[in-house]
Amino acid sequence: MSGLLALLDDVAGIAKIAAASVDDIAGQAIKASTKAAGAVIDDAAVTPKYVQGFKPARELPIVGKIALGSIRNKLLILLPAALLLSSFAPWLITPLLMLGGGYLCFEGAEKVYHLFKPHAHYADGHTDDEGDPTHLEAEKVAGAVKTDFILSAEIMTIILAALDPAASIWMTAGALAFAGVLITVVVYGAVALIVKADDVGLWLARVGRLSVTRALGRGIVKFMPYLMTVLMVVGTAAMIWVGGSIVIHGLHEFGVDQPYAGIHDIAYGAAHMVPQAGEGFVKWFVTAFFDGIFGLLAGLLLIPIVTKIINPAMSRVTGRSGAKAPH
Repeated sequence: MSGLLALLDDVAGIAKIAAASVDDIAGQAIKASTKAAGAVIDDAAVTPKYVQGFKPARELPIVGKIALGSIRNKLLILLPAALLLSSFAPWLITPLLMLGGGYLCFEGAEKVYHLFKPHAHYADGHTDDEGDPTHLEAEKVAGAVKTDFILSAEIMTIILAALDPAASIWMTAGALAFAGVLITVVVYGAVALIVKADDVGLWLARVGRLSVTRALGRGIVKFMPYLMTVLMVVGTAAMIWVGGSIVIHGLHEFGVDQPYAGIHDIAYGAAHMVPQAGEGFVKWFVTAFFDGIFGLLAGLLLIPIVTKIINPAMSRVTGRSGAKAPH
């Protein structure tokens, strides 16, 4: 009996250790995921356009296919790449992170720039109401998964940089996998709600038995365009802020103290001018504001570089003409 009790005690101890490890993985993953806010919000803002033009019955299946593609991107390609990077070339993490930050600055600044200078969308050779719907759906899903790959690469790199570098490879792998799946579920769950909200509103407006229910349905339909606008604005602001912050911190790690030190001093000076209870928020807000200003300026500088040099060079290599159509 004593042997059995000892065995059960050992099993309980192992279970506690395993539970603690799971808690550590989940905790690190959730904490690191918040660092990728800009790319995550942009992912949620961009994806709904891929279901436009299709029948309502195909919207959720399309979102599901894109979500599965996103999980494959994160778990089968980017996760192994991140583990190899952290194990054999950790010195590459900061440059790659800065590259992703520069991309976020460019994407955000491009959207701001085109608010003041509208442009024609680039055609891809067909419209959604032409051709075989099955073929068009497959093309849309493939295009969305490719876009997701870029955003997922940014997200996974940001998460990798935010994890404890002293953690074991299994802890790192678990945290990356947990964060990748969590972000995918949150993003595409939100996208599914967004794309079906109009249908839900119309259904409530038509079949609601109570006037309040019908009014709620009409309100949802009217509110959705404003929600999409807010989501796009918040996503763009988050991209610029996060991208600027990543580049600034990367420069600081490479020994370039400005603008990191200047922003740090301004933020702390502003925080000391308010009551102690609000110091944390003021410091964060001022830092985010100046990170965003830097990100916007950096992105605007990158626009001619990308459109006049990088895109034409890639077009010559790939044999495709035209520049990337903005989101």
